[in-house]
Amino acid sequence: MDRTQAGDLVQLVGRDHKYRLVRLQAGAQVQTHRGVIQHDDLIGKLWGTLVTSHLGRPFYLLRPSLSDILRDIRRISQIVFPKDIGYILLKLSVTPGQTVVEAGTGSGAMTVALATAVGPEGHVISYDVRSDMQAVALRNLQPLGLADRVVLRLRDIGSGFEEKGVPSLFLDLPNPYDYLPQVRAALSPGGFLGAILPTTNQVSLLLSALERNQFAFVEVCEISLRYYKPIAERLRPTDRMVAHTGFLIFARPVIEPENGGQLEAAAPEEASTPDEGEFGPEPEG
Repeated sequence: MDRTQAGDLVQLVGRDHKYRLVRLQAGAQVQTHRGVIQHDDLIGKLWGTLVTSHLGRPFYLLRPSLSDILRDIRRISQIVFPKDIGYILLKLSVTPGQTVVEAGTGSGAMTVALATAVGPEGHVISYDVRSDMQAVALRNLQPLGLADRVVLRLRDIGSGFEEKGVPSLFLDLPNPYDYLPQVRAALSPGGFLGAILPTTNQVSLLLSALERNQFAFVEVCEISLRYYKPIAERLRPTDRMVAHTGFLIFARPVIEPENGGQLEAAAPEEASTPDEGEFGPEPEG
């Protein structure tokens, strides 16, 4: 059966659901306000085991999820949150072995998620103009064993991306609309572009720029997350929810006819809307 080993990243979860992430190391200890736990007492245990501190306070020994890791990440800037990251990875079609480019490394939460998704054979190229941001991102990547999958480029993308023909590119910048020519030069034809922005006026500027730069199949959405109290006798929503954290924008670079002709656009009433569902309108009857 699968047991913990020295070097594992573990999650100690109290019965109040508060947790602590710990990298197991022989001879070390973790100190909490509920008592001290020796790492040697955790190494070799089955995952899911209930352990106790020297004060007898209980903790469950669990593998942390990527969501838990990202919530606990060291940060000096706002991060992309787990509720948005999962959808971004799907919309950008990030798969093992890919090379993915992002601009706006920040504290590295999205970088960690991308590096996890591309796997040991893939690569993430991350651009930022601030060395302090990339230093924090590197400190977040190293303990997770992901640093060798990431290339950090300290560079203004206004001068262009070094990469060409990449399948997916993500922008976490306040002004992504200023860099769409550079994005088109880096993306493969028909590739996947994603961006996140906090305000509607920024989104409007990006939408106009996407149209000017021949991007199509544009989508704008936001994701809200509402938890429920997991009590069978009184199941109901929790008092607080994770609502707006940012608008997500997705688009595909397309190639218009070279003879100057125009592609026929669907009339607004014919366009698919979110109300019609992910796979189009429901059949009548």
